[in-house]
Amino acid sequence: MANEATIIELFNGGKPIRYTCADGATIAKGTLLQLSADKTVSAHSAADQPIAGIAAAEKVANDGATTIAVYTDGIFNITAAAAGVTTRGHMCACSATANMITAADANDLLQNSTVGMCLYAHANDATQPVRILK
Repeated sequence: MANEATIIELFNGGKPIRYTCADGATIAKGTLLQLSADKTVSAHSAADQPIAGIAAAEKVANDGATTIAVYTDGIFNITAAAAGVTTRGHMCACSATANMITAADANDLLQNSTVGMCLYAHANDATQPVRILK
């Protein structure tokens, strides 16, 4: 998958939480994960999805594993979508493009589709640090 989030700094070990995932899922380390069912995650694939965090390790399809560790606390480099201009200090949310962010709006706050706070302004397709706290 393209545009995986990369770790800059983890706080308290990143506070990984173990979520359920499908055995058949392929998830790259650094993938934004959306809450797809009760305490179950899948790779982010669309806008306005509740975000659980960032995959702490790779998940290989049909490897027998049905859980994945998810980072919920740290600073990660994340790429903004083509129309994803963000402002330093503002909240960002998942975009319609898989594994990318955009500026958050009021609906993102209500739906918990926010990813975190932008520590730098993101231009279109720019990769900059984001503070994740889920």
